Amino acid sequence: MILGSRSSKTFKPKKNIPEGSHQYELLKHAEATLGSGNLRMAVMLPEGEDLNEWVAVNTVDFFNQINMLYGTITDFCTEESCPVMSAGPKYEYHWADGTNIKKPIKCSAPKYIDYLMTWVQDQLDDETLFPSKIGVPFPKNFMSVAKTILKRLFRVYAHIYHQHFDPVIQLQEEAHLNTSFKHFIFFVQEFNLIDRRELAPLQELIEKLTSKDR
Repeated sequence: MILGSRSSKTFKPKKNIPEGSHQYELLKHAEATLGSGNLRMAVMLPEGEDLNEWVAVNTVDFFNQINMLYGTITDFCTEESCPVMSAGPKYEYHWADGTNIKKPIKCSAPKYIDYLMTWVQDQLDDETLFPSKIGVPFPKNFMSVAKTILKRLFRVYAHIYHQHFDPVIQLQEEAHLNTSFKHFIFFVQEFNLIDRRELAPLQELIEKLTSKDR
């Protein structure tokens, strides 16, 4: 297999935020502050902004980033190479979404990630959960939905780091992956969005990536 440079292939279609909308402005603000290199500052809620909207915009952005990162290594993540969805020898994930699949099922990593990203996409496309129009309120359960999405997206990072880091290095995607994950971790830490226990598979890496910025 010939390893090309970064593939523009995404695993699922990119989720676009409508141009000209307030959320689009927020996304542009996030991108501009990220460019400053200070991630702790970049993830903070901009003055006068709504926390739900800030979490929504960033959740869409993380979905798109992970979508692209996983898209680069799908050739290496197969039924044969990854018969279970794991993050190292100690952590294995079984899929359930509470509606179509109520009882957690054991499945291969590509199948699990397909279920997971399709499920996230469905949440992001649901206007009652992620309203894109100005003035439409977020639902009362928005934060708990966002937390579940981010908790599940973390598992894709964890799987890539534990099971596919060699191809990531071969594809010269390491800096891209690390920057994306560091941004993700700073964001979830800032707003306390993922339980510490859930982050255990990458605890050492998290400490390494965040220790320089305390």
